[in-house]
Amino acid sequence: MDSEAAASSLSIGIQHHLSLQSNNGSSSSPRAPTKQSFFIGVAGGTASGKTTVCNLIISQLRDQRVVLVNQDSFYHSLNEEKLKNVHEYNFDHPEAFNTELLLSCMEKLKLGQTVSIPDYDFKTHQSIEPTCQVKPSDIIILEGILVLHDPRVRDLMNMKIFVDTDSDVRLSRRIQRDTVERGRNIQNVLEQYTKFVKPSFDEFILPSKKYADIIIPRGGDNDVAIDLIVQHIHTKLGQHDLCKIYPNLFLIFSTFQIRGMHTLIRDAQTTKHDFVFYSDRLIRLVVEHGLGHLPFQEQQIITPTGSIYSGVVFCKRLCGVSVIRSGESMENALRACCKGIKIGKILIHGEGNNGRQLIYEKLPKDISSRHVLFLDPVLSSGNSAIKAISLLLSKGVPEANIIFLNLIAAPEGIHAVCKRFPMLKFVTSEIDLSLNEYLRVIPGMGEFGDRYFGTESNETGSG
Repeated sequence: MDSEAAASSLSIGIQHHLSLQSNNGSSSSPRAPTKQSFFIGVAGGTASGKTTVCNLIISQLRDQRVVLVNQDSFYHSLNEEKLKNVHEYNFDHPEAFNTELLLSCMEKLKLGQTVSIPDYDFKTHQSIEPTCQVKPSDIIILEGILVLHDPRVRDLMNMKIFVDTDSDVRLSRRIQRDTVERGRNIQNVLEQYTKFVKPSFDEFILPSKKYADIIIPRGGDNDVAIDLIVQHIHTKLGQHDLCKIYPNLFLIFSTFQIRGMHTLIRDAQTTKHDFVFYSDRLIRLVVEHGLGHLPFQEQQIITPTGSIYSGVVFCKRLCGVSVIRSGESMENALRACCKGIKIGKILIHGEGNNGRQLIYEKLPKDISSRHVLFLDPVLSSGNSAIKAISLLLSKGVPEANIIFLNLIAAPEGIHAVCKRFPMLKFVTSEIDLSLNEYLRVIPGMGEFGDRYFGTESNETGSG
């Protein structure tokens, strides 16, 4: 029975800065909606190496919050009658699990809600108090022998993995584990394996293998498979749904450093000094990422050691264009990355809810022959950006030569800009949820220009 494989009574593994709450803990502060977690299901026979595979995956996901939930936590508590004949109870049968509770917990996690996971005691075969409070996370891994058996649980998974290990290897591992670690004799282990474990594997676990997206032979010993899985997870996490629609949209891969800086600049209590400091850091990252989209030529140079280095040289005919006022906050980072770069300015004034009027523009005279780095930290409806980009096009700048550098953007603005200008490259550090009735980005960070320059205005935000 796979429940006996648990090393401790606590079947929840929390990895990489994921915090637990006690049942007494509560928060009165509003909780903003979060993006859905990436769900991974890891199934396989007893002693196949499922936990080893999970731990190897988690160890390589250093910049993500990961929670590991074991299916064993959802075993039914046994009543007195079943406890008297516990050796006749089949812990490898689907009915041994409280699948309804498991399904409810997984669905809530996917909706961004904190859930209570049972703490199952394998000595008393009872769920004990207190339960374990688990917060939603970037990645949630559900591991267990029958994770892929129930179609409702399977449907929640973004990735389904089956750890396929030779039956002789699994049996030998089980014998070693149960005799050495648990003091059982070989005869009892073999009887249990023959009566329950193997029949349940053949009837329920092995057939679920066909539903797996990835089958890992040799379990944790398969380094190539683990590396490919981690690479795929990184790709999926960095690929916002809008990136699938617009190939000209580039979202910087989120790390704890980036998320931490966003936390600070979005916090209404952050001082101006800290707001400017961390905004500058984020802007520098966006600028560096944007420069990576410039055309380049391969070039070989000679190093001081006399060796040949094969590198690249980027396009040097650049200029920046900032949207007054908030876009001017990005100029220092651009100058730090591109020495002596020319920077033009555009001022757009709002007219009602949708209209935009060009008030002022001062651009390099030869802008049509340059690649343009367009600077606007917050994109809301996209109306002002469209007006400014249209001006650049009217000056002869090829659409493909424009790189839009941005800190946060609302989906509405992304739709407007990327659909209107499919050849333009749009680079941002985070995509927010939506716009409110006042066309402000939600959750947003307030009036960026006011917070950066320490001023106040009645403007409704960047466009």
